[in-house]
Amino acid sequence: MTAFLASLREQRWDDHRYYHHSLVNQALHFVSATTFLCAYVVLFVDPALASLLGWLVAMTTRQSGHFFFEPKGYDHVNDASHDHKEKIKLGYNLFRKWVLVGIWAATPIPLLIDPTLFGLFTAHDGFVQFARHLGLVWLGLAVAGLLFRMVQLFVQYDVPTGVTWVTKILTDPFSDFWLYRKAPLRLLRGETIDARLVEAARH
Repeated sequence: MTAFLASLREQRWDDHRYYHHSLVNQALHFVSATTFLCAYVVLFVDPALASLLGWLVAMTTRQSGHFFFEPKGYDHVNDASHDHKEKIKLGYNLFRKWVLVGIWAATPIPLLIDPTLFGLFTAHDGFVQFARHLGLVWLGLAVAGLLFRMVQLFVQYDVPTGVTWVTKILTDPFSDFWLYRKAPLRLLRGETIDARLVEAARH
């Protein structure tokens, strides 16, 4: 258990110091984390709605922070190039994220072509039912994405690495909520880059 917790802390710290320099990105992660926490609660009552919240709000804000606001030049704080960080990223680096987002964006197409999705659903009657079916498809995609990368990490590294990564991903909303809770206020004060992260990384 001690080794597991140490590995989890290391993965969290590497993710934070390498990929969250921008306070815009941090603020969007705070919005994402808040939404994911709400979705976790809703999941037990209405999985389709929870999935729609997760993908349309939480994932959209989270990934837009990485795609559009996080610096992608040379990282002088960690003495690493963007390409190097992409290569050593355990989870979904930017390339893998674009692939995942592309699949996510394409998932409504089969449901529009075949409203039963090959017999999985009763044909939807109106937009609301279509959206609920789509939410369930997206929930399946989320589970598949987690399991797929976990198995890849099993093969590339070992089972503990994959299990630790999945644990990190599932608990990120809790840690991100706490870690980035002050980011929106700091943005309003005119800060753009997390200078505290810079100092922490140097020490």
